[in-house]
Amino acid sequence: MLILANRLWSPRSTKPLLKPISCNLTTTASPPQPPPDAAIADLVLKTDSQTLTRTLEKYPVEWTPDLVDRVLKILWNHGPKALQFFKSLDHHLTYSHAASSFDHAVDIAGRLRDYKTLWTLVARMRTHRLGPNPKTFSIITERYVAAGKPDRAIKIFFSMHEHGCVQELNSFNTILDVLCKSKRVEMADNKLFKVFRGRFRADTVSYNIMANGWCLIKRTPKALEVLKEMAKRGLNPTMTTYNILLKGFFRAGQIKEAWEFFLQMKKRKCEIDVVTYTTVVHGFGVAGEVRKARRVFDEMIGEGVLPSVATYNAFIQVLCKKDNVDNAISAFEEMLRKGYMPNSTTYNVLIRGLCHVGRMEKAMEFMERMKDDECEPNVQTYNVVIRYLCDAEEIEKSLNVFGKMRDVNCLPNLDTYNILISAMFVRKKSDDMLVAGKLLIEMVERGFLPRKFTFNRILDGLFLTGNQDFAKEILRLQSRCGRLPRRLKL
Repeated sequence: MLILANRLWSPRSTKPLLKPISCNLTTTASPPQPPPDAAIADLVLKTDSQTLTRTLEKYPVEWTPDLVDRVLKILWNHGPKALQFFKSLDHHLTYSHAASSFDHAVDIAGRLRDYKTLWTLVARMRTHRLGPNPKTFSIITERYVAAGKPDRAIKIFFSMHEHGCVQELNSFNTILDVLCKSKRVEMADNKLFKVFRGRFRADTVSYNIMANGWCLIKRTPKALEVLKEMAKRGLNPTMTTYNILLKGFFRAGQIKEAWEFFLQMKKRKCEIDVVTYTTVVHGFGVAGEVRKARRVFDEMIGEGVLPSVATYNAFIQVLCKKDNVDNAISAFEEMLRKGYMPNSTTYNVLIRGLCHVGRMEKAMEFMERMKDDECEPNVQTYNVVIRYLCDAEEIEKSLNVFGKMRDVNCLPNLDTYNILISAMFVRKKSDDMLVAGKLLIEMVERGFLPRKFTFNRILDGLFLTGNQDFAKEILRLQSRCGRLPRRLKL
């Protein structure tokens, strides 16, 4: 185990790009080169921060905003390195950051809760006349809400004009949406919607956002009140409105009401779309009504509404969860025969279903198959496989899969680390505690803030297995992260 762990954290060996010339005239095909964004991301991860600027200046590529944006997306789960990369290009001779790249950097700083850097970036955008724009403030408010600071997010919305960005209806709808999607619809209603809907002239989109907010917390009567108020104010509900309410009924477990609402939509000659049918298929399936889900799926084709990839994803998920994974595979093959191109969600749903019934080898086959469909496994794919391997106590295999992530520049996220750290406590081995500690250090270096419980659990494990020196290192790390160390005799 310890040998495997050391291999995972050791820097990759640097091999020469070209082999020595041989007298043998037989030629072999060179391995395919990674795309430039992946190659640059790999370079950034390997390069020391002190030399990164010079390295990027010499790098033989034409820097464009699109390329920089793609690299930032790859580095998303290593926030400090992503911001180093962004900063290293500040003084490049032939390249200047675009507004989109600033937005990515602002988003990453917000995720790291590095608010000083965030507002410095906003000030620089204004200096360079690149913003900030409504999208920038959408990102900022979302990050503050995600950090548990919704009141601060509302204040930021009302201070937009101080940064040269005027509040208007779209930005009003954005702050409503951010609050509602975080299940703070009551705050959105009381502090914003009821007070300022007149000032911003709330439209159908505004009311749809509020209806969706009530549906997300399973308060469908309040969502219906929003629908009535729309009518009073002379706003016509759209198909989006009806689909929100339909999904709300299913989410609240009101299956009978959902079906009656769907029938009313048909009776009123609403132009029922693929989203409506997908909602009904998924709703019935999650409720365990697989036959009804299949019937509606077949009915939509008969009505001339073609299923989308999202419809197949919903149906495959239903079959995996409530029916039989072999039937889900059959639906997947049917999807391919009809010319649909599966996406990462399709594969992730199917891989999760296979893992759930213990068919790990088949799941790994589908993981390899993703590449044939030009659909690389993403962090969610890896997390599913790692989680189920850990549940089966296949710890070495889970660490091997974890190691493969860095080989393909798929950086682990917070969930990845939490899954693996939890798994290290199953066998209560000394080596496993060391791996847990190393994982903790790596996740902190990458900008993830572990919970106090995680720190304390690892500390306990290290003390109990006689790893006091490493425990001291973790205590120092805990203190740096603002998690106060416990009073322990070392």
